[in-house]
Amino acid sequence: MCFSANASFGAGIVLSAIGVITIKKAQSSSQLFFASIPLIFGVQQITEGFIWLSLVNPTYSFLKYGAIYIFLFFAQVVWPIWVPYSILKFESTKKQGMAAKLLVIIGAIVSLYLAYCLLTFPVDAKTTGSHISYIQHYPSAISKYCGFLYIVSTILPSFISVNRRMWLLGTSIFISYLITTIFYTDYVVSVWCFFASIISIVILTILQDQKHSPKYKKIDYPAVVKE
Repeated sequence: MCFSANASFGAGIVLSAIGVITIKKAQSSSQLFFASIPLIFGVQQITEGFIWLSLVNPTYSFLKYGAIYIFLFFAQVVWPIWVPYSILKFESTKKQGMAAKLLVIIGAIVSLYLAYCLLTFPVDAKTTGSHISYIQHYPSAISKYCGFLYIVSTILPSFISVNRRMWLLGTSIFISYLITTIFYTDYVVSVWCFFASIISIVILTILQDQKHSPKYKKIDYPAVVKE
């Protein structure tokens, strides 16, 4: 959430609450990775609230760089691997095959590279109107390819999923990223997270649908009548 500290903290609390609900709806331990996405979004948004405080109030300036690194860790290191891996684990079938595993590998490569950049090159943040702009001095020659692979690893897994509803997640992520790229080019990292609430609701819908799937319904076998 990119508009103010209050907006970020408020969104973080709401997303965390949705995250608690989605985790409770997970049907197995393998689904917890997927169900935890809204909660991670919540923590990320609360972290950005502290970045806002550090930028607009000198009293909290000591929080600035710690909060920036935590926020960028979630935004750039966690999501490229967490999204494809959580969807792979969510599936109860092996029909996805090598394609899903390949996307996990791509996500891991992106995460490792961005982790390296985050630890090696200086980062900063500043406010421009009602937005936060993250300043990252990463190698420009590689960044554009890394950005493309980031999109691939976070969007494509939903579209190759065997779950009927998972395409809604991929569509919501794609539309969110498209809107922020077109209208908020200089604030993509921050503004994109504004759509986290929509994505979280989609995740809740998927888990709710999974819960009521015939696969998880109890089967009542007819009683055997002895003559």
